[in-house]
Formats: sequence, structure tokens, C-alpha cells
Amino acid sequence: MLGPVRSVSYAFAILRLLAQSEPMSLSDICRLIDLSPSSCLNLLKTLVSEGAVERDGQTKYYRITKTWSEAEALRDGTARAMIDRAQQVMAHFAQANEAAVGLWKAVSQNRLGLIAHAESDAGMRLRLADAQRQPLGGGAVGRALAAAQQVTRTELERRYAPVRWQVDLPFPEYERQVREAAEKGYAVDRGFAHRNITTVAVAIADLTPGYGVSASVLSSSPLDEDIDVLGQRLVSLRKSLTETG
Repeated sequence: MLGPVRSVSYAFAILRLLAQSEPMSLSDICRLIDLSPSSCLNLLKTLVSEGAVERDGQTKYYRITKTWSEAEALRDGTARAMIDRAQQVMAHFAQANEAAVGLWKAVSQNRLGLIAHAESDAGMRLRLADAQRQPLGGGAVGRALAAAQQVTRTELERRYAPVRWQVDLPFPEYERQVREAAEKGYAVDRGFAHRNITTVAVAIADLTPGYGVSASVLSSSPLDEDIDVLGQRLVSLRKSLTETG
């Protein structure tokens, strides 16, 4: 059976990215969807010629056209509503839990991109870098998303392969942690992705193309009960982000 056409997948990744962001430069688009400048430029030229994307002659930034933006809003209204309410909800959560909170989106078949974040005002605190990206299988979000999507072992191996861990994490243990995330409803990274930082995450897999919410704290060995409390609070946060009405 033939697999997906990569160029088409990347074209849709560009459309999704531009539909939910301010106008972006070529270099930013390349970075967020993990594509070479030449390939990305060719896809953008095609999308411009088809009327889906337009390029500002002065700033050289790309944005989705009004027609396509309206179509995307109709198709993906639930995801847009979630993103709109995310900042306020995440800010409250970050403050209450003294955590750095991030909303992540699968921006390509290989990458997660940070699309919103919030931090507490604690004296010692973490801050997530704007528009950062990571491998699709990386961090607690990668485990949570894989668990929620019920990916095959082959797909899990594909997502795991490009991840570079700060603390060694063999695949059998990674796979076990994904299974545990499926059972608990949240995933945990205990300093594997970033030394001395514990991250808990939940997935929002029923919204295309897949989202996740993470909460990171400065702690190399938190108590299991503290992690469980943070995980359950993230489950509740996910509900508040996705509820309608």
C-alpha cells in the first residue's frame, strides 16, 4: 500500500501553521515544520499560485488568504476555540502550580511546535522559549500523544528514533512509559528530555492534527503523589480547554 505523499503532507502542515499564527517569514516556517528552505519555498510558491497563501511584498512574510482562513475556521472551529481560550486558562494553571505550561501542536509528521505558553511569577521558575519545536516523539507530550493516538509499535519506534535525550532512555523503557500514559491519562518525563526538570503532559488527540499540554517544574525527583496531583490537574485543564459552549 502506498504511503502519504510527503510534499502534500508538508503543504497541509504549512496551511495549518499559517492558519493559526501571525504572518511568518520563510525561515520561521522552515524551522517550525522541519523543512529545508528550498523545498519550503517551492511549496509556498505553489500555495501562492493556488490562492491559498499570499506574500507581503514589503515584509516578505507569508500569510494564509482570507478565503482559506475562513474555510479553515469552519473546518477546525473547535481547535481555534481551544487556542483562543488557552492563554488565560494556562496562565492561571501556571500560577497555581508554579509551573511552565505549554500548548503544543503536531506541525508535521516529525515535529511538535509550541504555539502558546504561560509561566508563574515564582522567584525560581522555568520559561519556555517562543515557537520552539521538538521531535514528535520527544518529551512528555510526545509520549502522551502516542498513547492517546494508540500508534503501532513501528510508528512508536519511528517517533522515538530521532529524539536526543539528555539522560539515556532505552526504547523498551520509553515504550513502557507510553503504555503507562495510556493507563493514567497523562505522561511523565522525569528529567530524560531536560536534566533536573520533570514534565507532565496530556494529549488532545481528537483535534486534528494533534495537540498536547505540558507542565514543567524544577525538580529532579518529585514524589509520585505530587506527579499524580499535577497529572490529574492537567486532565481537568484539558477538559476546560476542549469543552464547548
